[in-house]
Amino acid sequence: MNKNVRRMVNIALLIALQIVLSRFLSINTPFIRIGFSFIPLAAIGMLYGPLWGAAGAVIADLIGATLFPSGPFFPGFTLTAFLTGLTYGIFLHRKEVKLVHIIAAVVIIQVLYHMGLNSLWVYMMTGKAAVAIQATRMINALVMIPVQVITIMLMEKKVFTIPTLRKERQAFQ
Repeated sequence: MNKNVRRMVNIALLIALQIVLSRFLSINTPFIRIGFSFIPLAAIGMLYGPLWGAAGAVIADLIGATLFPSGPFFPGFTLTAFLTGLTYGIFLHRKEVKLVHIIAAVVIIQVLYHMGLNSLWVYMMTGKAAVAIQATRMINALVMIPVQVITIMLMEKKVFTIPTLRKERQAFQ
C-alpha cells in the first residue's frame, strides 16, 4: 500500500478514535474534561510529527464540534487543539522518546494550553471569574498530568513494539 494512503488512513482512524473518546467516553463539564482523548493525538504526533499532529487535532476538533456540539463553537478551542497536536509532535516524534520529553509535552499542554488558553476561552465565552475557573483546572491538571505521562510512556514502550506500527513510525522519522 502506498505510504501516503496508509498515513491518511491511520490518521483518519486516530481522528475517529479521538472524537469517540472525547465526545462519548469522557467526563465533560463546562470547565474541565477528564478522559483519554489525548491518546490518539499523542499517537499521531509520535508517528507523523508536529504538522500532522496539529492537522489531526484540528480536524478532530472541527468534526467533533460540528457533529457532536457540546456548546457554541469557539475558534480558540481549535487553536488549543492545533497547539496540542503540534506539541505532541515536537516532543514525541523522535527515534527515542525519553521520559523528560513526555513530561515536557504533557506539562506544556496541561498548564499553558488547558489551564491558560482554555481558561481564557471559557472566560471570554461565559464571563465566569478566571480565579474560579483556574481552581478547577488546577485540580484537573494535577490529576491528569501523571495519568497522561504514564499512559503515553506505556503506549510508547508497548504499542510501538508492534511491527506494523514500528515500521510506520520509522518511515516518517
